Amino acid sequence: MKINRYFPFAFIYFFINSLGLPFGLTYTAILSPFFYWWILRERKKEILLPFFVCLSPFLIAHALFGVDVKAYIISVVNFTAVYIFCQAFYTFLKTATNIESIFKKLLIINIFACLIAAVIYFSPYNGLLWMQQTITDGVDNFTRLKLFTYEASYYATLFIPLFFFYFMQVILKQNSMNSWLLLSMLIIPYIFSFSIGVISCLLLAVAITYLIHFRMLTKKKRMLSLLLVAVSITVFFLIILWLFFPQNIIFLRLENIFSGKDTSGNGRTSEAFILAMKMLDLKSYAWGIGAGQIKILGADIIRSYYLYDLDYNTFAIPNAAAETLAIFGWIGLSLRILIEYFFFFYTKVWTNYYRLLLFLFIFLYQFTGSFITNIAEYVIWILAFTNAFPDFDVRKKDTGRMLY
Repeated sequence: MKINRYFPFAFIYFFINSLGLPFGLTYTAILSPFFYWWILRERKKEILLPFFVCLSPFLIAHALFGVDVKAYIISVVNFTAVYIFCQAFYTFLKTATNIESIFKKLLIINIFACLIAAVIYFSPYNGLLWMQQTITDGVDNFTRLKLFTYEASYYATLFIPLFFFYFMQVILKQNSMNSWLLLSMLIIPYIFSFSIGVISCLLLAVAITYLIHFRMLTKKKRMLSLLLVAVSITVFFLIILWLFFPQNIIFLRLENIFSGKDTSGNGRTSEAFILAMKMLDLKSYAWGIGAGQIKILGADIIRSYYLYDLDYNTFAIPNAAAETLAIFGWIGLSLRILIEYFFFFYTKVWTNYYRLLLFLFIFLYQFTGSFITNIAEYVIWILAFTNAFPDFDVRKKDTGRMLY
């Protein structure tokens, strides 16, 4: 079987990008010089100059306000590596052929990895592929699948492009594989990873897409069949839990979320913005505190807010929008949202089911999790703004009617 020449890079990105490396370092970052050379060869276009021109107002402002130089330089280098990877991924979408074959290999390898992880779960080595985490008030050391990534929610985010791709294939009857088998391969990773934030944004993206294209999607019998089956199974499952397992983790976490006692959810949403604003108090509301400064300026703020011990040294804001606010201020966060809206309309995201699902998911998720150098997030943005899969296009006459 012939292997797509891009598949080794896709495998590294999806499965082993941080395996064996110090926290924060990835193989895609290490490969950034190679990616930069490849982009220049393929596109004959300089990409770094525009990046630094756009970044320069923030560099100047942060230099004037004062920063920890070492942490700042390291962080800017990391931003640059992420930017180069994003340009490489965009170049890949524009030059590669048969991208679906890569998706299919990743999907199959992933389900085998999940099955292996299910076996390892019952062994003393489950820490290799699973993680234990306090996910809500009253639930300590809950085990979730992460494979070889650093965190379960990151793994769940990585899987989003594959999920929506094959989900739409099932809806539009474009899949060659048995639909129920394929859906099982899509659902298992989310059951094992149990990322409520990712799952919630996923379901909201599906619901909003259905409402936007209600007339078109309602005509598709498979969509209605799947919707009926999904609702029936969910209701049945919830009734069983309510009758026989009323203290289950799902109900407990939902209760904590609605009562405001969900520690993980609060930390990734409202508290993330509270911490960001406290940090802006120390520097500039307009320009932020600067790259790499959260662990410097934010250490005491985060430690005192959560009453951590003095030896606690892991400082971050687990929310991409809030982290953008802290680092680049209100100017940076405003630019982030404006750029997203610009590309939404410029690339006509709504004219493609797949792209619309991706956009809605990641737009919502940036306010509930992720982080500013999360390449899994940028892959989703780029897929949303690049029409790499025209088979998922909505018919032009219907998109026109929707718009006008």
